[in-house]
Amino acid sequence: MEEDTQALEEVIVTALGIKREKQALGYAVAEVSSEQLEEKAEGDLGRVLMGKASGVNITQQSGLSGSGTNIIIRGFNSFSQSNQPLFIVDGVPFNGDTNPSGRQGSRNDFINGNNGSSRFLDLDPNSIESVNVLKGLAASTLYGSLGRNGVILITTKAGSGGEGAKKTEITVTSSMFFNEIASTPKYQNEYGNGFDQAFGWFFSNWGPSFRREGLSGWGNSSAFDANGTLPHPYSTSTDAIQAAFPEYQGARYVWRPYKSFENFFKTGTVTNTSINVAGASSDGKISYNVNYGYLKDQGFTPGNSLNRNNFGVGGRAVLSNKFTVSGTLNYARTKFISPPVALSLGNGATGSGSSVFGDLYFTPRSVDVLGLPYQDPITGGSVYYRQNNSIQHPLWTVNNSGTQQQTNRVFGNMAIQYDLSENLNLSYRVGIDNYSENNVNYQNKGGVNSNSNDIRLQSGVYETWNNTNTIWDHNLAFNGDFDLTETVGSTFNLGFNGRREVFNQTGVSSDGQQVFGVLRHFNFLNNNEIQQTSERNVIGLYGQVEFDYDNFVFVTLAGRNDWVSNLDKANRSLFYPSASLSFVPTTAFDGLKGDVLNYLKIRAGYGTSAGFPDQNSDSYPVASRLVLDTQDFQDNTGRNIVTNTTPLNLGNPELKPEQVSEIELGVESRWWDGRVTLDASIYQRTTTDLIVTQPLDPSSGYYRTTTNVGEIKGEGVEVDLGLNLIRSDSDGFNWNSNINFSATETTVEDLGADTDLIVYSGYSNLGNAAIEGEPLGVIYSSRVLRDDAGNLVVNSAGDYVFDSQDGIIGDPNPDFVMNFNNQFSYKNFNFGFQFNWTQGGDIYSGTIATLLGRGLIEETVDRENTFILPGVQQSDGRVNDVQINNSDYYFTNVLFGPSELQVYDATLLRLQEVSLGYSVPKKFLDKTPFGSLSFTVSGFNLWYDAINTPDGANFDPNTSGTGVGNGFGFDFLNGPSSRRYGFSVKATF
Repeated sequence: MEEDTQALEEVIVTALGIKREKQALGYAVAEVSSEQLEEKAEGDLGRVLMGKASGVNITQQSGLSGSGTNIIIRGFNSFSQSNQPLFIVDGVPFNGDTNPSGRQGSRNDFINGNNGSSRFLDLDPNSIESVNVLKGLAASTLYGSLGRNGVILITTKAGSGGEGAKKTEITVTSSMFFNEIASTPKYQNEYGNGFDQAFGWFFSNWGPSFRREGLSGWGNSSAFDANGTLPHPYSTSTDAIQAAFPEYQGARYVWRPYKSFENFFKTGTVTNTSINVAGASSDGKISYNVNYGYLKDQGFTPGNSLNRNNFGVGGRAVLSNKFTVSGTLNYARTKFISPPVALSLGNGATGSGSSVFGDLYFTPRSVDVLGLPYQDPITGGSVYYRQNNSIQHPLWTVNNSGTQQQTNRVFGNMAIQYDLSENLNLSYRVGIDNYSENNVNYQNKGGVNSNSNDIRLQSGVYETWNNTNTIWDHNLAFNGDFDLTETVGSTFNLGFNGRREVFNQTGVSSDGQQVFGVLRHFNFLNNNEIQQTSERNVIGLYGQVEFDYDNFVFVTLAGRNDWVSNLDKANRSLFYPSASLSFVPTTAFDGLKGDVLNYLKIRAGYGTSAGFPDQNSDSYPVASRLVLDTQDFQDNTGRNIVTNTTPLNLGNPELKPEQVSEIELGVESRWWDGRVTLDASIYQRTTTDLIVTQPLDPSSGYYRTTTNVGEIKGEGVEVDLGLNLIRSDSDGFNWNSNINFSATETTVEDLGADTDLIVYSGYSNLGNAAIEGEPLGVIYSSRVLRDDAGNLVVNSAGDYVFDSQDGIIGDPNPDFVMNFNNQFSYKNFNFGFQFNWTQGGDIYSGTIATLLGRGLIEETVDRENTFILPGVQQSDGRVNDVQINNSDYYFTNVLFGPSELQVYDATLLRLQEVSLGYSVPKKFLDKTPFGSLSFTVSGFNLWYDAINTPDGANFDPNTSGTGVGNGFGFDFLNGPSSRRYGFSVKATF
């Protein structure tokens, strides 16, 4: 029973760095070790954590290196406040926000192409010792409102301080991976540019066949000569393009399929080096750890890269005068470069930005993207095959526009503990997290966006701004550990916690470029300020006491009272109580523990928290404000007119925080000498007083205000099953498996008396909605009209009819998510893989609709047959018998018809990770400087199948089309996913 004994004595880090025996915890905590984080192909900690813990849902913005990552634990608590978890690094809050905020605000700048990184990207997974995930509210009570979305506790190697008496040890890890596109569509190569089998330089690919013969062959078109060539598109385009390219006048263009999409991308490389030095004095009272990491990630998309340097140092010293001092200091420098990835619906970007992917996916097969010049040699502007030059060339986008973020970050802490006695101590820790994020968003003049015809974009834009975010965190705690009787023990923690957050944004937004290619503000006609400041203070008093009876009953009572600065005095204070119980029957009852059942724990917890206003909505919504504009307009003399105006939002001094409560029940067990382990939880979470924006009668002088309404309720189940299927002594064959399962659903119970519908993410006519009685986040948009019997209605042309009333067209919440992890070892070899299964959940996919609607993938090859849409005729209710052709169905209905036709079931099977490693036997290292030496070959996202989407689309549903935030279930051509594979070497000295 040795393994069981070790399990019972396992100590785990919980809230505020408090260490407790795992058997005493009345709530779920997921642990991820350094072995699961190191030597990975992804440098983004969020993506490395995919599938490692039940109840943690991680969605990538796209496969671009450095792009944002969405992390949601146990579903959504709110639809207006942030749902991202709290990051704690070495005991100190760490800002993990995504800041694509430029001239137009966070959401609009994402739509318009600024795709920003999530700031936990500044963490190097190779420098992390361990990660603990606190999922429930009973686990995070001591963090107050900051812990309402779950907590990710990170201990860095520097923060661990090299604890333990050992000699100095140096560990070097070096990796090289290849990074390539994983979701290339299966393009058809039968037909080219045009419509209804007639040639034309259109957006679409419904033109003649690449074969001369047959009804659809190019031989039937007068546009081609006998050799199957056309006049070069630059010889028949605008006068300006013809003048700029005299070499193409009279030239011929070969009619054949080109691999434009496939050849646009490259294979990027990812190199990662990490050096760690750890050591301690002979008695273990002084220890230190130094870590350096360098990441260079070249994306598969031209113009995309990520570079990061990390340096960390930490130490701990136990002094002879009862003081223990410790500290960490970390520095990170991260540079993320990307072409613009504006939201696109399949015909260019929708807003005022550009999209490298939006203008690439729908490229007809007969258009040679890489072979057509992209830049006017006279003006520098974009040129492309479309005869009115109404599409921006993707290569022009890559070479003349982009976004950049360069971040310098310092974070760390200093702590001192004084031992009043063997059982009492007083500790103080101060932590700081400060980053300076320098952003650039630019595009030279001469760009094209025919979808919006944005004059500002065409004139050239150059935006530079700095986001500076600082968190100061102070924690003073009085801690004790006493045995009240021989069978009753207790521990307590009483403390004060103060946190100050300051966010400052300042910069310049310019347009009207004068000299092409010169990206300096003096070269732009118009300059406007980018400026925003927000700050918040959170002060908390907390307490926690634990009682245990005879080591089989553990009761924990905790509470915290927060005072927050951004609400009115009457509502800025809130108390959060929690209680949890852990009962171990195998210790309580003699004879229960045996060879079959080794360990059983039953746990229950109740916790509360709150959601105070944050930057995700309005950081100070209680007051109406005055806006000063010194450049509102000019009079006829050219003098600037200064205006003072009241914004459209009416402050609400009665606003209260959102309140969250949760009940959690769980069981942990070990069977058959630890060969089977089971950890299962069920929970129910309720949020009331949701903070929402409510419209007002314009006659009031305002259009909206912020208020509290309604209730949402979330329920879920989490299961972690461990199987030690084959266990051998020494270096024999071993097989360990872990299956984690999650299922959650959040339902809107009430939205108040004034409405039963709030579209909170996306657009008002296409977005995630909160609707009473429905799951939170249902997709709300246009749908096909149905008759009283529920039949789809078709018009006289044979196309579906739009319903005049938008409605629910999908539910993006998956039925469940399951991850299957396996580890095999034999002698010095080890092999592992992680498999993911996401069942259900809908996604609105602009990528699939575009590929189908433009006639690009294999599903659209049948061009000569006709189709009849199922449904009834609008005129007389008869069964529809009107024939339409292939392009009518895909172009008119799927791409530009009701949004309902662009929704797909997102069920997904994925081979998430694979690794094969070899450790050199110790006997071969005796006469070398190496203490250990290992080699690993591994891959990430090597295979996937979204089984209920068209095979030809090869679509990957793990994407976040509305950016990092509360929206989900949308794809707006925001980029393909990434496949990574390579090798790594790890050595200790």
